[in-house]
Amino acid sequence: MSVSTTGLLTGLLLAIAAILGGFWGFLLAVALGGIGWLVAAQIEGRIDLGAAFRSRRHV
Repeated sequence: MSVSTTGLLTGLLLAIAAILGGFWGFLLAVALGGIGWLVAAQIEGRIDLGAAFRSRRHV
């Protein structure tokens, strides 16, 4: 699936969330979408979430 198609589908799903759930439904959809993206990017190896939570101080 191309990036354009993914963006289109994401926009349509967010529009449906806004229509059915109002403003708070829209915000919830955006938040859950962001969390889903982070998890998927971690699994694919694009980002390292562990590095963000590790202590910067070395003993």
